[in-house]
Amino acid sequence: MQKTILLLSVLFLFTTASAQDKNLYHPDANADQDIKEAIKKAGAENKYVLVQGGGNWCSWCIEFARFCKADPKIDSVMNASFVWYHLNYSKENKNLKIFARYGYPQRFGFPVFLILDGNGKRINTQNSEYLEDGQKSYNREKVLAFLENWSPRVLDPSMYKE
Repeated sequence: MQKTILLLSVLFLFTTASAQDKNLYHPDANADQDIKEAIKKAGAENKYVLVQGGGNWCSWCIEFARFCKADPKIDSVMNASFVWYHLNYSKENKNLKIFARYGYPQRFGFPVFLILDGNGKRINTQNSEYLEDGQKSYNREKVLAFLENWSPRVLDPSMYKE
């Protein structure tokens, strides 16, 4: 009986976590205002904003979030260096004006990643295809390199004094 209760509890927690992960994007959100707030927070915390364009319909978008949170090193880099925002693209709300503002990154498919500095300037657009590992997930080394190479620390000019 106790094993059954334990199994059901674990199953419930897994199902709840999976359901939460599948609702990363919010079609009704005011993305323009949310990104402004993320930029403000990033500036105050000496971080950058990682905008992940995609939708709840996109299995690769959901997988990227799961993958990053499941790896302690990636999760640590993400939390130390970025304010993470999920920019919705769906039939309910394509956020076309916002995507246009950042150079139409949806041309690369989804997910697509934008790095914004603490002032909101786009400093990188990343096609997620280059971070993948086969047919089902992402490559740990490639994702870590992407995040570390676009973190505020490595883009600090004082790191490169003669």
